[in-house]
Order: sequence, then structure tokens, then C-alpha cells
Amino acid sequence: MTETSIERLASVGLSDGEAALSWFGQASFAARAGSVTALFDPFLSPYDGRLHASPLAPEEAVGIDVVLCSHEHVDHLDVPSIGAIATASPGATFVVPSPIVDMVTEAGVPADRVVGMQPGDPLDVGGLTVRAVPACHGVTMDDAYGFGDTLSDGLIRFVGFVVDLGGVRIYHAGDTIHFDGMEELLSPLGIDVALLPINGRDAEREGRGIVGNMDHREAAWLGSRIGAGVLVPMHYDLFARNLGFPGALVETVGREFPEVPVLVPARDRPFVTTKRTSAT
Repeated sequence: MTETSIERLASVGLSDGEAALSWFGQASFAARAGSVTALFDPFLSPYDGRLHASPLAPEEAVGIDVVLCSHEHVDHLDVPSIGAIATASPGATFVVPSPIVDMVTEAGVPADRVVGMQPGDPLDVGGLTVRAVPACHGVTMDDAYGFGDTLSDGLIRFVGFVVDLGGVRIYHAGDTIHFDGMEELLSPLGIDVALLPINGRDAEREGRGIVGNMDHREAAWLGSRIGAGVLVPMHYDLFARNLGFPGALVETVGREFPEVPVLVPARDRPFVTTKRTSAT
């Protein structure tokens, strides 16, 4: 029988103070340390225009403790997969921004397994410590770029997550551009692994209704400003008309921010990170 992506991640030997991560494309990651496994923005179902299928099928998402989804766009909150993930991992808790809790329960996840978060104090969820931080994005270009509060009775609708896993602090930015105070917010948190989008934005894509993100240089600059232990690019590979280029990130870091370690992962190939060090 073929080993699943989650089984492959589970087979990685880890010491204290280490975490293993696997990237499944776009913003989808699994992370494990000790007996705890988390999924970030799992986009696992077939979808028109995908350049590659997810290496992890929804029904293979077994043994997951926490599923974190940063906002409601399909490549971050994959509604067709949510119910299957919940069934495959009946002990999993789903963590989402408070304004979209109903989207998760309507997808078939029992309400007592869904946690809505807002930026503020961290929560202990499923063996993890999770902190929500704002992300500056938009449901459509009509409300971009902001925090979604005007759509959500003052609540933040788009978030990133800072997760403590096995002594390693992981920042998954979700979809975001840089916003005022971002680096001051993140710097004190001691980010070991920064998972940052690099696909950028431009007038042509925004004219087609695509709400953009940081580009490779902005991600490199942010990684430097927050002292990230390692910068891992994401959200650049899945749709032909919304690509980014990790090679440009590596070149920019080498030229302008050589103090920032960068890891460009291969899809579905686990890598190991430690506290405030580069990945191996």
C-alpha cells in the first residue's frame, strides 16, 4: 500500500525542540511534533485550473489534531474537503476567524469542534498554543485591502496563525500584504519558521478580481525585520495566472537580506525545523 503524505510526515524522526513540516502546494502545510499534527489551509479537493493535484486526499487526513484555516477563499478554506477531513480525523478541532465559523459548521463539522479566533491572547487548542494575528486582504477587490472588519461587525475576518509546536514557533501568514505595524507585532514573538506568500499583486490581476499578497521582496524584507529563523515561501505555484517565483526570493535574499535563511521546499517532502535555526 502506498504511504500517504501524513504517514510520511509521521515517519520523520524528531528530537526535542524539532518540528517536521510538509508542503502540499499553495498555502497548504502539515506540521507535526511529538504526538500532535496540524494542517494549515488544507486545499485538497480537485478544482478547475489547478496546475497539480494535492498529494494528500481529504480522506487521507487521518490523525489530525488541529485544522487551521486563515480565511474563506477556496484555496484556504476548502469547503468540499472539510467534512471529509472531519470524518477522517474525528478528534480534530477546526480553528478559523470568528466571522466564518458558520461556513465550517455548514460544511458538516459539529459546532463543538469549531473554534473562532480573533487577534489577542493565545489559546490552547488540541495540544497546540495558537495565536491569531491580523492579515490584510479582501474577500473581493471591492473590500481589499483591509482586515475585513467592515464586513464582519468590527471583527477581523482575515488572519494568520502563530503556533507553538514542539518548542518551534511557526507563523503561517495566510493571505496578506504588509500593513502598518506588522513587523512590530511579529518581531517580539520570536518566529522560528515564517511561511509567507510571495505571489504579489499587480493591476492586471487585480482587474481580474484577484486580491494579491506580498511579493518576494516584501517577504524577504519582512523575514529580515522579524528575525525569522527560516523563511519558507508559499502561495505561488498552483494557478497559472497567479504565480510567484521562489528563485526571485532566493536572489533577493542573497543580494539584500543575506541574514535570512530561506528554504524552498519540494511538495510532499517533509523537512525538519528547530528553534531559531535554518531548516534541514
